[in-house]
Amino acid sequence: MKRVDTEVAIVGGGIVGASAALALRRKGVAVALLERDLCGSRSSGVNFGGVRRQGRPLSQLPLAQRAHGIWASLPALIGTDGEYQRTGHFKIARSEADLAALERYRDMSRDFDLGLQMVSASRLREMSPWLGARAVGGSLCAEDGQANPRLVSPAFALAAERAGAQIFERSPLTEVQHDGSQFTLRSGTALEVRAPLLLNCAGAWAGGLAAQFGEPVPMQVSHPAMAVTEPLPFFMPWSLGVEGGGIYCRQVARGNVVLGGGPGIGLNADRARSERGAIAALSQQAIDLLPALRHAFFIRTWSGTEGYLPDRQPVLSLSGTTPGLVHGFGFAGAGFQIGPAVGEVLAELARDGRSSTPVEAFSIARFHPAASPVALAAH
Repeated sequence: MKRVDTEVAIVGGGIVGASAALALRRKGVAVALLERDLCGSRSSGVNFGGVRRQGRPLSQLPLAQRAHGIWASLPALIGTDGEYQRTGHFKIARSEADLAALERYRDMSRDFDLGLQMVSASRLREMSPWLGARAVGGSLCAEDGQANPRLVSPAFALAAERAGAQIFERSPLTEVQHDGSQFTLRSGTALEVRAPLLLNCAGAWAGGLAAQFGEPVPMQVSHPAMAVTEPLPFFMPWSLGVEGGGIYCRQVARGNVVLGGGPGIGLNADRARSERGAIAALSQQAIDLLPALRHAFFIRTWSGTEGYLPDRQPVLSLSGTTPGLVHGFGFAGAGFQIGPAVGEVLAELARDGRSSTPVEAFSIARFHPAASPVALAAH
């Protein structure tokens, strides 16, 4: 068995865990990361690829703004731009009520300088004649954008490894213990990692780890239905969403349109796929909003596994039961944009016990009102 002693152990190699590993190494902290599969291969690598601030709860906007700056520096940080572009994110209104909701959000988020622009129906027809008649206006966040999650998420892990982090892929956590001052993590008989600090970044599987330390959370899993078309003549500059939920889509540089919306099917704990009925419903919504897709072929469909808490807010906090344990999970399918900032916050919480970005709204204590965060183990 390989034995590793380090300062911080991380469970989960998605964009959150990998960016935390990189941030810790940039602070000079020794890190070992365990990933059950390949880094970035789960929800971080199979999501839609939207990099948006618009539409997030106000409590998440400080994180989103911090992440916005990180995304701008990706090539220097991780060695690739990950096809990141600030193409703009347009949220479609399909009714006057939708327009009113978007106006309220613009007003409530004004302090965060998102630069939201309301677009009327007539102006929308001038700007985007490719949109279907159901769109009656909307809200444009010109500096939001899109990226390729299959490139970005693994690149954070590779950058962390280049910076000196020890990355152990195909190393599922099979046992974890805490003796009051140190965690011992094992992956079967192949690997043992010991550290005084542990980051729980295990995504949809993080609830089980939290429960082992007396902090169960009511997390449910969901499997988004996703599809991509054949390459088409380029017509859609923005990444699109719909007020009130539903379809979301973007067109990549080579012409393929990536779409999502509706539920997929979980086949087992590790596998999921898109469901035929969801793809049919997604197709109809897509045609209503984007008539150019009427005769397009889907060339691939897929799904993944994401963790959702009842309030659709993540857990990002110190443990309330166990010194040295820090949680970062439950991003409800919206962790890609904020992931790099979450990694930096986790690194701050691990090293300093506090963060420069307000994260009080995401404390695990909201599910355990009698508990309060405990002191970190010294390191």
